[in-house]
Amino acid sequence: MLSAFAAFDPYQFVANLKYMGLGMLGIFIVICVVILITYFLNKVTSPKSDDK
Repeated sequence: MLSAFAAFDPYQFVANLKYMGLGMLGIFIVICVVILITYFLNKVTSPKSDDK
């Protein structure tokens, strides 16, 4: 007799791929936002060079 943890239903795995994809997309978007914020903060707070 298999326990509930040992049972594997491939159809449920395929049905959950949509949610896993959305989760990875969300992580990707958050990482991009953090990179953009870091880039703009570096541009704003960098010392100005006086090339005269």
